[in-house]
Amino acid sequence: MAELSKYQQKIVQNYYANLDTALLQRLGEQVTDLYLAEGKKREKLWTSVTGSLAKLGVPASRIDRIRKSDDARQLANLLQELLAKDSA
Repeated sequence: MAELSKYQQKIVQNYYANLDTALLQRLGEQVTDLYLAEGKKREKLWTSVTGSLAKLGVPASRIDRIRKSDDARQLANLLQELLAKDSA
């Protein structure tokens, strides 16, 4: 693998430095989509949400509880908590 230039290294560093913010934004979009989705699309969205929550460091027990409830409101409440923690 070729070595990265200083410019490329900076891009990679910025990506990882802002990963939490990007994940929170994506999670917000997924909450909106969950309110509207049905059937297989809803299942696929929940799978994606589960992965995002795991990357954000949410405990697996809490992820499972929200996932089993299939309630977008509970996910929205968790998102609000994560956003408050991120801005603090």
